[in-house]
Amino acid sequence: MSGGPAQGMMLTRDALRALDGTTVDGRSALTTAQAAGPLRAVPDWACTEGTLERRFEFRDFHETMAFVNAVAWIAHRHDHHPDMNVGFRHCHLRYTTHSAGGLTLKDFICAACIDALLGHG
Repeated sequence: MSGGPAQGMMLTRDALRALDGTTVDGRSALTTAQAAGPLRAVPDWACTEGTLERRFEFRDFHETMAFVNAVAWIAHRHDHHPDMNVGFRHCHLRYTTHSAGGLTLKDFICAACIDALLGHG
């Protein structure tokens, strides 16, 4: 398959997570059309101005911080770190690949891992 996994292919959450151990080209930002397939695999996330975003709500601060720590582990494992806005009962995540100037598959892979963490994948 030429052109890489993001071109002309709808990726499921499992397919995104399967890319986890592969070398993902994070140097080139995806076009809007290229991002449409991976976005369907993480439907609770939104693409906004070159970022992939989602807000999470929790019962209390302890639950929020447990989530933040789990996201930190995922970020460390993937060497790809989101911007976080953390409040008492919420966390807003924003992914983008700064070095590429927009979204890459790395952003969608991390989003799929976070969805799986919450049992949404």
